[in-house]
Amino acid sequence: MNDERPRLRVGVLASGEGTNLQALLDTVHCNEAVVAAVAADRPTAPALERAGTLGIATGVFPRADYEDRPARDGAMASWMLDHEVELIVLAGYMAILTSAFLSRFEGAVVNVHPSLLPAFPGIRAIEKALDYGVKLFGVTVHFVEDDGGVDTGPVILQRGIELPHATDAAEVHEQLRPIEHALLPEAVRLIARGAVSRDPANARRMLIRE
Repeated sequence: MNDERPRLRVGVLASGEGTNLQALLDTVHCNEAVVAAVAADRPTAPALERAGTLGIATGVFPRADYEDRPARDGAMASWMLDHEVELIVLAGYMAILTSAFLSRFEGAVVNVHPSLLPAFPGIRAIEKALDYGVKLFGVTVHFVEDDGGVDTGPVILQRGIELPHATDAAEVHEQLRPIEHALLPEAVRLIARGAVSRDPANARRMLIRE
């Protein structure tokens, strides 16, 4: 890094393959930020192996091991704080976080979603878009807020791609995957530089300083 700003300590939550985690590891890790901890809700999530091979702390928090979701989320938040994590990145994490987690990382949880929000929030976003007949697909990186909504937090970055003849969700996702792998690290890079701030005139608008 060119300045003396300490590297932002990032914690990643993942449920599956961890390709977005790998994008972070290949770009911002040990540069603008350091991935300090990776947690999953499934012990077989390949994301854990991706982290483990680099000596990154890993943890598994299956829902069945806890009384309820808030208990699990509280334990997961405590584990992240024990590793001095400052920013949480949801990289293919397939569970909705409760207040037990979000209240402890207020304004410091980022998600990547395969649609141009606010269109098609929640699960099966690409399928919903195809059913609607849209021609423009895309990716959004946004903050996650404890507001009771799903994919309702302020947008950090978005990028779209025209796919006028798309009919298959898997093919669309393959087209979107490189965008996810570019946009998510870029958002983390901007946050690490202190280049993302909330517009005082509009709490939903994030200002980006290049």
